[in-house]
Amino acid sequence: MTKALQRREKLRADLILAAERMIASRGLAGLKTRDLAREIGCANGAVYNLVADVDELILRVGSRTLHRLDDALSAAEEAGEPSPQERLVGIAIAYCDFAAENLELWRALFEHRMEADKIVPDWSIHDQMRLFRHIYAPLAALFPKRSPEELGITARSLFSAVHGMVVLGLEQKLVAVPLPALRKEIAGLVRAMIDGLIARAA
Repeated sequence: MTKALQRREKLRADLILAAERMIASRGLAGLKTRDLAREIGCANGAVYNLVADVDELILRVGSRTLHRLDDALSAAEEAGEPSPQERLVGIAIAYCDFAAENLELWRALFEHRMEADKIVPDWSIHDQMRLFRHIYAPLAALFPKRSPEELGITARSLFSAVHGMVVLGLEQKLVAVPLPALRKEIAGLVRAMIDGLIARAA
């Protein structure tokens, strides 16, 4: 790798880290390329020599957030109860805790919208979809007769239910729920959903 290419890669990494810090402190709406360029010491137009556009920059930050979320869910699995149901409870609570601790970066994952004619790159889709293995594996253990397609739908439904509770629970308005209470409610929801699925399967 040439020195020029090394400098470019370092500047690109600095840009992504600066964008991450800016989103964490200001939210997605506070991301300004002019401020980023000033922080990393380059011209404003030079930002677009490092990434294709703002969408790519946000997706790169999102990729870092998703990898840290993946680590948090893996740690919860390793530290939790061995039963599939309690593994699901553990990762649901870990998801809630991660969102609370990384609120603006977590929100940016869902607030970012690309134009309709723009295609989300494969690497970004892969980073998103690989997280579902945390839900899919315990569901497969609980419901071995279900097809992969059925398990995939159940995994997405369970995620949607937990995610919805986290979104509302962490909303900084009248509907906000104290974190300990939110964690308890999420655990109850996951157990109730799994109990219901088991009963229906029987």
